[in-house]
Amino acid sequence: MGWRCGGLRWAGGAPVLVWRRAGAGRAERRESALSYGRALGFRVLGARHCVGARGHSCPVGATVAARGTGGLCPECARLDRAHSVAADTVADDPRTFRVYLAWFGPGLVKVGITAEERGAARLLEQGAVAFSWLGRGPLMSARRAEELLRTALGVPDRIPYARKRAVRAELPVRAERAAETARAHARAVALADWPAALERLECAVVDHAEVFGLAGTPAPAPVTGVVTELVDGGVVAGRLVAAAGPDLHLAMDEGGTVVLDTRLMTGWELAAVRPADVPAPAPPPPGGPAAGTSAAGPPAVGPSATVVTAMTVPVRDVRPGDVQEGLF
Repeated sequence: MGWRCGGLRWAGGAPVLVWRRAGAGRAERRESALSYGRALGFRVLGARHCVGARGHSCPVGATVAARGTGGLCPECARLDRAHSVAADTVADDPRTFRVYLAWFGPGLVKVGITAEERGAARLLEQGAVAFSWLGRGPLMSARRAEELLRTALGVPDRIPYARKRAVRAELPVRAERAAETARAHARAVALADWPAALERLECAVVDHAEVFGLAGTPAPAPVTGVVTELVDGGVVAGRLVAAAGPDLHLAMDEGGTVVLDTRLMTGWELAAVRPADVPAPAPPPPGGPAAGTSAAGPPAVGPSATVVTAMTVPVRDVRPGDVQEGLF
């Protein structure tokens, strides 16, 4: 069995793709660093398989649905959830935890908790454009604070990724992001029923727009499509211009940006794109660049200069504000 994608993770404040290969017991693991402005492309091979739970290979090598974002079979999903603090299934974890406020866009703030030893990794994984710590202490006190903010202030603990993507396209300036986060922080720490064992922390807003590639000049092109699933033989190729949470923003030669949720990549065996995998482009308009070339720079994928960007997997077209009940 070849190397299968294990999804995206944030290491040292930068996005990396994880690769796993099934072995006896624990799966082998490798990582590939990603860089903004560079080509990113692959073709999909075969069927999608469960990536296993907690570093272990799936014992039955189960296949999983292409549209699911979990990438786990039912048995491995139960094992993963049974040891998950985020799923609220662990009550006796002795570590110190932190409560945070995460800001994703105007009016879009959530509360959450993470183990202190993880630092800001959880915020990067969720695509928080800005955040501030609220408090630190034992797990159950952190849980009580999280519930307090949900009930007293109406701050949710979950926000659909579609809503995050929708507001990510038009972010206010950094000062406005920090000000809104600071106002939410002040309301939270002023609550009278704050758990006694949870230490309040001063507001110190951290901004991730630059880390995500969303603060450059010019700003990334508007999102015009979202990949809905990968399929055997499908090709994804573009120029990586931004990444936030699990999402990769790929600029296309014809304009616009397609978002690829890397949770859809887990469990697939992926290979390099070949020129023969990409359909021939439409003829260019008179006076435009030659077919199969890019006026903006070097080729994005493949050994041939004629292969630039391509999407032969299902993609849903998106317009600004095109959100239906929180889902694209």
